[in-house]
Amino acid sequence: MSVTIDDLEAVTALVQLYIDGAGGDVEKLKEAFHSTATMMGHIGSMETYIPIAEFFAMIENSPPLPGPGYKAVIRSIDITGDAGVAVLTETDYMGCDFVDYFAVTRIDARWWITHK
Repeated sequence: MSVTIDDLEAVTALVQLYIDGAGGDVEKLKEAFHSTATMMGHIGSMETYIPIAEFFAMIENSPPLPGPGYKAVIRSIDITGDAGVAVLTETDYMGCDFVDYFAVTRIDARWWITHK
């Protein structure tokens, strides 16, 4: 199965929507995540195993979460057919540093984040 430049650009744009949305723009997050997506991981010592709608609510009900030194860099994108993984490194988000692993899936000719 081949990977096209268009696929890589689409997934890059999807992760950029997450970066832009995680600063408080929930509409961008809703544009990036499939409605049935899930989020699993840790924020400091707090475990988060939630449907993505709960993450949206957290973003809506919080002050801006990126700190003054916030940076985000896409480390890698690996796609095979209609599925893939994007890896994002973030610094100074909620006072923490993160490595995010996004499962991405092409559904009806459109890429979505289906798991974080």
